[in-house]
Amino acid sequence: MNFSSQNVLINFLILFISVSCKTSYQSRVFAENSLPLKPNYAEPNSWAVFPGRYPSALGGFKKIDSAKKADVFYIYPTLFSDKKNKDWNADIWTSSIRQDVFQKAIKYQASAWLNAGNLYVPFYRQAHYRIFLDPYNKEGEPAWEVAYQDIKNAFQFYVRHYNKGRPIIIASHSQGSMHAKRLIKEFFDQKPLQNQLVAAYLIGTRIFPNEFESVPPMRSPTDVGGFVSWNAYKIDKLPKKFTKWYQGGVTTNPISWDNQATSKISEHKGLLSEDTKIYPKSLRVKVIDGLLWTTLPQIPGRFFLSLIENYHFADINLFWKDIEENAIARVNAWYLKKSDEKYQ
Repeated sequence: MNFSSQNVLINFLILFISVSCKTSYQSRVFAENSLPLKPNYAEPNSWAVFPGRYPSALGGFKKIDSAKKADVFYIYPTLFSDKKNKDWNADIWTSSIRQDVFQKAIKYQASAWLNAGNLYVPFYRQAHYRIFLDPYNKEGEPAWEVAYQDIKNAFQFYVRHYNKGRPIIIASHSQGSMHAKRLIKEFFDQKPLQNQLVAAYLIGTRIFPNEFESVPPMRSPTDVGGFVSWNAYKIDKLPKKFTKWYQGGVTTNPISWDNQATSKISEHKGLLSEDTKIYPKSLRVKVIDGLLWTTLPQIPGRFFLSLIENYHFADINLFWKDIEENAIARVNAWYLKKSDEKYQ
């Protein structure tokens, strides 16, 4: 996520190579009695972020008070990837897991929605990265269910005790977006709660155009009640598993937020750097079937980023400022729409 300095870029390159190579993972047979302690969302320590409990990782970002209040429910990506760890689900009570959530996911991803509304981020016992690989994926199905049930329980607690009828943004990345997709089907799609949905930012996984019955892809920067999605990749390159993991998925242009297939560098609002500095006008994109082709960002240390083709780790960072401004615009559009409906 934080990729502006050379040292950080080297670390990401090493991480990318390590999770991409066909090296074996250690694992044990899934067993309920070996699961980490379940979160209790009535307790503050089961939340990484909620209003009144904003961690220091968000301290470098200016919080703008707005009369147009909304809520943002953010689900973080896969951070649990240690090859030597045999567990299937992350132990959210360990300091290393919690710090990864704070210093990676919250600081460099969730922060993009900080000024769109009240931010809620539950800790959840996410499934280990190996679940995405053969031969572990079948074996790890119960672990995936554990992760989703945590997200579901957190969301239900949030709706009952915190929401109070405010509009909702669902924001997520990678594993988080896969859980968010299911959450939307269960709680928003053709459900009364859809009336409160501002937008779902389902980033870093394939979402088909007809994925939902009544939650459509959004095709303008002020559409509400639908979803956006993209998977970033180096321009003019295709992943080996393009057909299996990407092709056919909705690909939103996160610079124009409409059907525009390309962008100009001058239109890019800005990516987020390691020191929380914004680099505007640093890249352009091209939308193809299932992928968002992205040029090499014009930032310090870009040589190391040039060695990587898959920009999945930076799906959000690359468009941090674009996301921030768009989320605020959609909240305003949601309130305007509700106001118009009131007087019709």
